[in-house]
Amino acid sequence: MRSKSSAERRRGIALHAALFPLALIWLFPLWMMFVFSTLPENGIFSRDIILTPSDQFVENFNLLESDTGFIRATTISILVAAAYTFLSVALTSMAGWSLACYRFAGKGVVLATILGTLTLPYFVVVIPQFIMVARDFGLHNTLFALIVPPLFNSLGVLFMRQTFSMMPHELFDAARVEGVKEWRIFLFIGLPLARPAVAALSIILFLHSWNNYLWPLLINSKPAMMTAPVALGSLIGLTKVSWGGIMTGAVMLTAPMLVLFVALQRHFVAGISAGAVK
Repeated sequence: MRSKSSAERRRGIALHAALFPLALIWLFPLWMMFVFSTLPENGIFSRDIILTPSDQFVENFNLLESDTGFIRATTISILVAAAYTFLSVALTSMAGWSLACYRFAGKGVVLATILGTLTLPYFVVVIPQFIMVARDFGLHNTLFALIVPPLFNSLGVLFMRQTFSMMPHELFDAARVEGVKEWRIFLFIGLPLARPAVAALSIILFLHSWNNYLWPLLINSKPAMMTAPVALGSLIGLTKVSWGGIMTGAVMLTAPMLVLFVALQRHFVAGISAGAVK
């Protein structure tokens, strides 16, 4: 037993020794992004190799706020990402539940259609979607236009379908025998069992909405409705690029997501790995 435990310890040490340099390579760009956010406006073009932070972060943030209204844009991004995540998780969970637990005419066609949408590039869909929302419905420059059109997520539906398919359906049948209504079975039995998958999907969808740039750029023309990524993009002009503001905004958008992932990584890994074991 001692030899086995010592061998496992040596393998663990060797694995960490191999992964540590890879972790440094991954973290180095994030560190340099933070360093650049603390340098003067043109410090990024300095001939010297600067690896330590300076003292211009507050000045860069003040310039960022005065140029873009970054606090307002970040608030809009938080509201949009939170609403999008909640509604999209609810929609994809219900769709996945119906595909996993019910038999109905055309189920195969529906599943094939959802799979087919994964092969379509987003740029094929975004222009008709923009015309429908902005011209036909007149909903441009609204929170509704930011949240609702991208709600349906094919990958999320298939992910939740796989999650519900792996559950013991005898448990659901027993609840039906006891007279439990279908919506209660889904809400109080299915969803609690799928909690790791729901947590993983929530993180993925929140990050997707948080980083979304193209759709908010197209559907909103008012500065007051800009999301944070669009606000950062507005700093890139024809004759001037505010590198200090861009790096400062990038740090402020990245840091909360890193903290969120570290705090919820146990649920994320459990939800992703659940589909690999049946």
